[in-house]
Amino acid sequence: MEAGNTSMLSEFFFTGLTDDLQLQPILFVLFFITYAMTVVGNLGLLTLIVVSPRLHTPMYFFLSNLSFLDFCYSSVTVPKMLMGFFPGYQTISFFGCMAQTGFFVIFCVTEFFLLASMAYDRYVAVCNPLLYHIIMSPKLCLQLVVASYVVGLVEMVLLTSATFHLTFCRSHVITHYFCDILPLLKLSCSDTRVLQLLLFACGGFNVSVSLAIILVSYICVFIAIIRIPSAQGKHKTFSTCASHLTAVSLYYGTTVFIYLRPSSKYSLGRDGLVSVFYTVVIPMLNPMIYSLRNKDVKETFWNVLRKASRFLSFCILRVAGCWRQ
Repeated sequence: MEAGNTSMLSEFFFTGLTDDLQLQPILFVLFFITYAMTVVGNLGLLTLIVVSPRLHTPMYFFLSNLSFLDFCYSSVTVPKMLMGFFPGYQTISFFGCMAQTGFFVIFCVTEFFLLASMAYDRYVAVCNPLLYHIIMSPKLCLQLVVASYVVGLVEMVLLTSATFHLTFCRSHVITHYFCDILPLLKLSCSDTRVLQLLLFACGGFNVSVSLAIILVSYICVFIAIIRIPSAQGKHKTFSTCASHLTAVSLYYGTTVFIYLRPSSKYSLGRDGLVSVFYTVVIPMLNPMIYSLRNKDVKETFWNVLRKASRFLSFCILRVAGCWRQ
């Protein structure tokens, strides 16, 4: 793949989600609210886990990293998409596009393996409860998270360098709302077969390895649940895994649909809704999925809220006392 004329290309232009001028303000408001909920939800959950000693367990350590990832890869795409609804802000520089692609790849790939690590954590908790804190030591938890980022970093370097060594001579118009590899392939006049093979190999590796870990972990979990004599015990044990299974289903379903297909079948009109779902909607939903079904998180949230309200009331009373004096 020759570098050719890539240095001559200074910027790209996004077509965005729609060119309907009446629909654009509605979409801007909708996506702005969604992104605001994503930021508040993920950073709020991350802060709650960090400040509460009760939540300093392996499960919540992984959950805090998931919240960080969701915040990051949503922030890589959504702000630029929101700016694109205003005239004159639909462009991105060549190096800005490279950075956006690279960050999106590392965060997206890391999430695959973080979800697999969370599945292994649930397997140990259900199948080896007496040895849980010995097996899931802080050292192992940190190693699993670091390994997930390392895989994401390696694939970021491979895919981003391969993509931006292509020659972009057909057009500078990206039929998408952010710099993704598949729409960029459409603009190249180089031979893209090597990159397509690399993209499919990386995607296949991510899905097959991480999904195998998840499936094996949950097969063992379900066998353990079946052996629990009481219905209440079965329900309680399964409820600890339900949130994670929901997040896995949403994330894998949408990303596999987009990336494990030939690039010739890519279409913004057909796949745009799916792209919006995994870049905008899922990062907003994950904090809700994990917090609404989690008793510990809800109790910790209300405890922190009560302490904050008491502290605020104390400060107001002190200020009022000083003002009267």
